[in-house]
Amino acid sequence: MKRVVTIQDISCFGKCSLTVALPIISAMGIETAVIPTAVLSTHTGSGFTGYTFRDLTSDIPDISRHWQSLGLKFDAMYTGYLGSIEQVQIVSDLFDTFSTDSNFRVVDPVLGDAGKLYAGFTQNFVRQMRRLCRKADYIIPNMTEASFLLGIPYTEDYDRAYVEDILRRLADLGCPTPLLTGVHFDDKSQGAAAYNSASDTFCYSFGTNFDRTVHGTGDIFASVFTGAIALGKSLSRALDISVQFTHDCIEATIPVFDQTWYGTCFESCLGKLITYLSE
Repeated sequence: MKRVVTIQDISCFGKCSLTVALPIISAMGIETAVIPTAVLSTHTGSGFTGYTFRDLTSDIPDISRHWQSLGLKFDAMYTGYLGSIEQVQIVSDLFDTFSTDSNFRVVDPVLGDAGKLYAGFTQNFVRQMRRLCRKADYIIPNMTEASFLLGIPYTEDYDRAYVEDILRRLADLGCPTPLLTGVHFDDKSQGAAAYNSASDTFCYSFGTNFDRTVHGTGDIFASVFTGAIALGKSLSRALDISVQFTHDCIEATIPVFDQTWYGTCFESCLGKLITYLSE
């Protein structure tokens, strides 16, 4: 059985981060270890107010040392939302400690969306995240995050040549296989693109574009992608599975929840995910 460790916060209610990553990767038949970076009563997206927050930064080095004493090894390490520069540095140290010649690292460089950084993030945080991306085998930014990582203006008007230039420049940061999510060339479809710098090849995958924001879909995509690569799927197949399952989750949610800020009905789609993996 493959073993993945994912490092991100846990919102006790609301579907994102560890409450998405743990069940999805586990459903893929992969043992999933977790390092929670913080515990929140709910996620912090619009719709929830007055949430509680407990920072677990100081606990992470102790977890790492205990795991080292047990000789634990992982097939993949996958990071999501990191809330501070200190956490980014601790995760960088974890990569150094648990990396081997046979495992891989996935960084979802959560920084912002719609051309803006999330609240509390600074340019110094962006610089630290850029350094962490250099240690990753795969990074999964959206267009906003890619723009900040590269220090270029954000745009919503682009073509295929622009996307491929962005991916090549992301690879130049030090990550051999960058992805870009939220890619669209018209109003009808949306998906993702990936670049294999070793072979200088690109792949794309698209699904129907839903004209609404649904919370936690980036976490779903990154979790499925990590699991698919751990199971030996090719880059293009992992991309297809991740896009298709994310699409399925959004499609299943829209008739159920008027307020899609809460999260997706990903649980009802897990059977489809297992089917995709067997194809």
